[in-house]
Amino acid sequence: MHRCENREGCKMNVEWVRERCLSFPYATEKISWGHDLTFRVNEKIFAVTVLEPAPVWLCFKCTPETFAELTERMGIIPAPYMARAKWVALETREALSTDELTRLLRESYDLVFAKLPKRTQEALAHGAERRAERQRPAPSRSRAKPMPSAKRKRRAKNGKRRR
Repeated sequence: MHRCENREGCKMNVEWVRERCLSFPYATEKISWGHDLTFRVNEKIFAVTVLEPAPVWLCFKCTPETFAELTERMGIIPAPYMARAKWVALETREALSTDELTRLLRESYDLVFAKLPKRTQEALAHGAERRAERQRPAPSRSRAKPMPSAKRKRRAKNGKRRR
């Protein structure tokens, strides 16, 4: 099949993948190994796409069941160096529909996020709450206390009182 006979295959490019992956909570991107764009959650990679022509255009993590199913399809192979961790590589953009790829990218993100320590997951969620609080306007204070002078601060710190 010609590359653009399948309209969905034409839609899926680096920008399309980037838009999907960065829509996930706490997801970031980073160029690694010189020419690969990696998508991460807390510095753990959940997807990789290439910025230059290569034999595969996208790799992502999946469950063992999904890995077995996907690697039986044309255009999908076990990801080089990462197959033992159940990563697949797409050789063509037409190997999966946009809906299916969107679902699989989210599954990859969820698998990596679930492996993060619970404290890290909570810190990420708490950090998002704190950012949201900072964006809200601060409540106005009707009577603000005057700040102590620098001299009074030093005296308080040293434990000295005025005679």
